[in-house]
Amino acid sequence: MSQSSRVVLGPSPIDVKRLSNAFCHAKLLLTAGELGLFSDLEEHGPSSQGEIVARIGLHPRAARDFLHGLVLLGLLELDAGRYRNTQSASATLVPGKPDYVGGFLYRANHMLYPAWGRLTEALTTGAPQTAGAADEGAFLRMLADPTQREQYLRMMDSANSLVAPHLIEQFDWAGHRRVLDVGGCRGNLAGLLMRAYPHLEAGVFDLPPLAGPHAEHAERLGVADRAWFLAGDFFADELPPGEIVILGHVLHNWSPEQRAELIAKAYRAVEPGGALLIYDAMLPEEPSDLARILISLNMLLVTEGGSEYTSRECLSWLAAAGCADTEVRPLGTTDTLVIGRKPASPERPTP
Repeated sequence: MSQSSRVVLGPSPIDVKRLSNAFCHAKLLLTAGELGLFSDLEEHGPSSQGEIVARIGLHPRAARDFLHGLVLLGLLELDAGRYRNTQSASATLVPGKPDYVGGFLYRANHMLYPAWGRLTEALTTGAPQTAGAADEGAFLRMLADPTQREQYLRMMDSANSLVAPHLIEQFDWAGHRRVLDVGGCRGNLAGLLMRAYPHLEAGVFDLPPLAGPHAEHAERLGVADRAWFLAGDFFADELPPGEIVILGHVLHNWSPEQRAELIAKAYRAVEPGGALLIYDAMLPEEPSDLARILISLNMLLVTEGGSEYTSRECLSWLAAAGCADTEVRPLGTTDTLVIGRKPASPERPTP
């Protein structure tokens, strides 16, 4: 079943029972990541059940069914009594690989999985179901804790690393030089753009505790000479100018009124002849993409006013900000890009 397709149930109650147990599939994957199974097998190669039990601390009673479940999910292969990572698991679940999504797994396991257990409360109250979601200082306290901050940074890197190749292809960067990523965390997306286009200079506007991680990450990516960071609060402060201003995976954290405010502020920051780039897992007008609906429900569970939104809604906020030149493009299969261009020079009124 494609992640973005409808779930088509047959007439048998067995299909409904299987759907009701789908959470078990997710927990097998998340727990394997938490135990470090994929990293262990990548390091040691094909291993017997006993070897895996000894190395990662599985109880013998649980090991066979756990490992066989992962085989049936397509994450492990079993050959002559020895287990190894599948190609997909090796590419995406081992730290250090270009397509590593471990940041997603950590967030899903420690934040989203418990929150989904309280979906009934969220649906009947409209309130978030994660600790600290309504506490304005909780996010800053998380950033102040080195362990929590690193997990957050990895999660954000996982998200924008998947988007970056599509953003590189879907927009013409040749005629622009200065980029501003609003809410860009430690600058992973900005760094990947600069690596793809050596003429670009890219900055991040985000909270003060991210300045240090930004500098370190820019050095790792080899773009420190073209990277800059400006600390601030995008609700309280005006944004610095940029030829290209990006709001990526930002607006879905906030209410519709706050989205309109941020778009107006970001469009003001766009220099004449530049553009505002907005991307999120925007919703289709009709229910045709389950993955995006689930992301929107994630926002219900973890934010006070957030959700996904349609491209039509995004265009209306751009129009209210004074932007008349807009375009909507797919950004891979998971996101949608809305482009709002600013004229090269103010239009003169007709005499």
